[in-house]
Amino acid sequence: MRVADFDFDLPPDRIALRPAVPRDTARLLVVRPGGLADRVMTDLPERLRAGDVLVFNDTRVIPAQLHGRKGDARVRVTLHRRVDHRVWWSFVKNAKRLKPGDRIDFGAGLTGVVEARDEHGAVRWRFDSALPFEAALAAAGQMPLPPYISSKRAVDAQDLSDYQTVYAAAPGAVAAPTAGLHFTPDLLAALDAAGVQREMVTLHVGAGTFVPVKADDTDDHAMHAEWGVVDAATAARLAAAKAEGRRVVAVGTTSARLLESAWTPDGIQPWRGETSIFITPGFRFAVVDGLLTNFHLPKSTLFMLVSALMGLDTMRAAYAHAVAAGYRFYSYGDASLLLPAG
Repeated sequence: MRVADFDFDLPPDRIALRPAVPRDTARLLVVRPGGLADRVMTDLPERLRAGDVLVFNDTRVIPAQLHGRKGDARVRVTLHRRVDHRVWWSFVKNAKRLKPGDRIDFGAGLTGVVEARDEHGAVRWRFDSALPFEAALAAAGQMPLPPYISSKRAVDAQDLSDYQTVYAAAPGAVAAPTAGLHFTPDLLAALDAAGVQREMVTLHVGAGTFVPVKADDTDDHAMHAEWGVVDAATAARLAAAKAEGRRVVAVGTTSARLLESAWTPDGIQPWRGETSIFITPGFRFAVVDGLLTNFHLPKSTLFMLVSALMGLDTMRAAYAHAVAAGYRFYSYGDASLLLPAG
């Protein structure tokens, strides 16, 4: 498909620079085949059915942005894919100034040596520090807010909690699974009381989620790989839910991509590894029956995914309504609940 088909007009003032407070007061646009309904996140339990399964991504965002210097030039590094304990691929501003063997001081006792560059300009680093790597990264790194926020304001201490889900457990993401940012302990308790089953999977979101689609045709775009896991017990419970005809609703596009990656002709299976699945219209969802997600960038792979679930015309109409009604977009913005079967 043409990437231009996924374009739409979005006024800059619709981009949220801070989240709703409390988190669960964010607005919720319910999208069904029969139309749209304006709600708030606290209405989510009544929008679902007893027995529905909500699948959350429990990845935890690490402080993945690092700042150093090479001579007079600033080197800004965003980690995006872990190779091993101290080796990471990254996106780098001023990457052309770097060559293998260069050593950069990132402060707080953390240094990095350039090992390689790939054909896309990504840089592989081997890090060294006296402290354990996680401790050194916590001291030297910064929360990796998306560029459409960090270009408008400075990252601050509030983002350390705002840009993390309340159930985050597995460190490794360099971007938040943002649909999960709307949940509070009270909302989770209300879902439990409504008989909604909760399951956790892990997909470490990479910075590739922010990389724009530069191709003219979706067939020519290559997705960055992200590491994830669906454990055996979770896969068994999800398989049972599907067998019983209960709906599986993914919380976020990251959960949706991981669930579809774990599908086989024998049903959903335990899964561990990297996925670069690219979901566009024409894809047949095997696991996901619904999706809770934020509002996404024009021409982004995420808008393509929601269009695959609901249909491009439906999503263009939903986004036009969201813009006109003042919904807030992107990572700190409002949410939509997409239910293709009504």
